[in-house]
Amino acid sequence: MARIILVGGGSSSGKSFVTANVIRNIGESNVTRITLDDYYHDQSSLPFEERVKTNYDHPKAFDWKLLRTQVQALKNGQSINKPVYDFVHHTRSEKIEVINPAKLIVVEGIMSLVDKQLRDLGDLRVFIDASAERRFLRRIIRDRQERGRSFDNIVNQYFTTVQPMYDEIIKPSSIYADLIVNNDGVKNLAIDVLTCVFRDQLIKANDLNNEKHASSNEFREEILETVFKDSNQSDR
Repeated sequence: MARIILVGGGSSSGKSFVTANVIRNIGESNVTRITLDDYYHDQSSLPFEERVKTNYDHPKAFDWKLLRTQVQALKNGQSINKPVYDFVHHTRSEKIEVINPAKLIVVEGIMSLVDKQLRDLGDLRVFIDASAERRFLRRIIRDRQERGRSFDNIVNQYFTTVQPMYDEIIKPSSIYADLIVNNDGVKNLAIDVLTCVFRDQLIKANDLNNEKHASSNEFREEILETVFKDSNQSDR
């Protein structure tokens, strides 16, 4: 059975960047990644003027039933037809993606640790942390370049819903994390640390010598030894 890794954290905390690099390090064939961004509710029945008013940083914006069902299916070794969200038109697109399960299933998004039923499906829960200033700057760059948003729209949304919902809902969900990783600088150990942790999960998924490994809920310091050893050597 595949192992589920939930990766949560604030908007533009670096979840996608860190996760993509970790997956590249351990081998893309070993990991299936889905994002909560594709599980926003279908709003095609609403006029565009109403869609843009949606609070996308609130749990009610997500189709939790579909997400839980599809994560469970992937964990059971079944393929899914994942929805694809259109951020330009603020609704679910007509496209679907066929997603096949790998040994590790990464579920990444701002609300990954908020929903209890989703948390219960997870074998490892990670929270990516970054300062409000860093997240704000990253979001401006992302929404301008990738989603075609105006500067005024980005700023208004950030201070109206993004930051308030982070303080109220997303940040408090970090208490459910097995591991909190700081990603506040240009150069840090976030990718190296999570690469070690993901590799440990991959070993467990392979069921190799499982009795010698700690349970999925137990943090083992020894899996990080190589990270800090390599870091110390590079500083010399």
